[in-house]
Amino acid sequence: MTDVIIVGAGPTGLMLAAELRLAGVHPLVLERKPQRRDTPKAGGLGGQILELLRYRGLLDRFQAACTDPVPPPVFPYGGVHVDLTKLPETPMHALPLPQQSLERVLDDYAAELGLDVRRGHEVTAVSQDDSAVTVDVRGPDGAYQLTARYLVGCDGARSRVRDWAGIGFPGVTYPEVNRLAQVTLPDTVTVLGNGDLDVPGSGTVSAGFTRTDGGLFGLGSSPDSRRVSLYTIEDETAEYDDDVPMTVEELQDSLHRVLGVRLPVGEAHRLSRFTFKARQAERYRQGRVLVAGDAAHLFPATGVAINAGMLDAVNLAWKLAADLNGRAPAGLLDTYHDERHLAGARTMLHTRAQVALRRGHDPAAEALRAVFQELLSDEQPLRRMGALIAGADIRYPMPGADPHPLAGAFAPDLALHTDQGATSVAELMRAARPVLLDLAGRPELRQVAQEWDGRVDVHTAKTDERPADALLIRPDAHIAWAAPLDAPAETAAQALREALTGWFGQPSKG
Repeated sequence: MTDVIIVGAGPTGLMLAAELRLAGVHPLVLERKPQRRDTPKAGGLGGQILELLRYRGLLDRFQAACTDPVPPPVFPYGGVHVDLTKLPETPMHALPLPQQSLERVLDDYAAELGLDVRRGHEVTAVSQDDSAVTVDVRGPDGAYQLTARYLVGCDGARSRVRDWAGIGFPGVTYPEVNRLAQVTLPDTVTVLGNGDLDVPGSGTVSAGFTRTDGGLFGLGSSPDSRRVSLYTIEDETAEYDDDVPMTVEELQDSLHRVLGVRLPVGEAHRLSRFTFKARQAERYRQGRVLVAGDAAHLFPATGVAINAGMLDAVNLAWKLAADLNGRAPAGLLDTYHDERHLAGARTMLHTRAQVALRRGHDPAAEALRAVFQELLSDEQPLRRMGALIAGADIRYPMPGADPHPLAGAFAPDLALHTDQGATSVAELMRAARPVLLDLAGRPELRQVAQEWDGRVDVHTAKTDERPADALLIRPDAHIAWAAPLDAPAETAAQALREALTGWFGQPSKG
């Protein structure tokens, strides 16, 4: 029997498999397609997943695979722009990396970890009982059957795993088609100093967003002045096959319908077409079947799906591994739904707000966009909006009557000073293990943590302006518990013991 079968070798499935392997589990990944997808889909990574990858020591791999210049932190939001360049430090970053390249990096990482990824193996049926999940598979050499203790559907928007498990997927599909392209402009088109385009025979095409009777047009520049991003939204009800790539001709026809201009383009670096849906699974777990990524949620905006899906994977992996290793406290695996459904609802909130901003065409809608843009001229709302888009504002609910303000939040990357030299919180999280970080020389807390020796790493360090006397950090880099400054020894030790037991099970010794 296999411990975990993951259906789908996209970014979510591969990230989940890698995180499980770091936790000592040997998952099996089954992917229907015989090769990686060639059709452009997502255009890069953005938001909190970049911080998580940095904490794992993996971000350099993705940056090395990125051949496009990293754009300034100015992000489209419902037909307006969120310009984070005005902040001294932006809460939202993006890394332009086509999904094919992203999956190639994850594939190489999977190979290093010795993961079993079987491409061309399609799951055709799923059933479960109280002890196992059974899957029927059709592979290159014929049909076969497997059993596993758990099955995770990372098989996308049309997830058959979700359907087999009987998990509802309510929501709406918006009657619009979005087309996004990154193209090089021919020499006949002049790029003006303000980013506008001078098109021979057609006049000026304005940068930013332009609304017409035909739809919405977006034009964005890059550090390479000859390469631009083009974006159209048209109300359509046509169904498109995601496996049939968009062509330059289709893009130009859409531009003409929206702008009334035949905009010449040169080499296409990215062409993608998509519809917007707002759907979220009613539950992320049904017995021994779980869902993650697009199988769990679809958001009506660009730039958020991969961030949310890969963070689902990181949240789920350590909990699933604890259950498989027999160390999970009661209810731990259910917190995957509790936490990530909450995060998904938060993402749904701001992406649905984008729908309201971009789809309105009357004077009231124009007024709404103007007021929204005006609010973002102030630092505090701009900072808050950046964190919302990035998913950096998520704070998971923690047990207890009065948890520390840091509990449930992503651990800040404190600069640390130890007897062995300088380090940081990010470096402590590379092994994807729980960490107790003593920042105030609290031997009674370290003594409690020793009862979980081998399962929780204990570190003592100093930092400037410590936010707490100690931090208990989960493998997903979220803070499970924090000791208030100068908390009484007995009170702090008891609270730490309860937190350790509640998240990591009974002590190994004591």
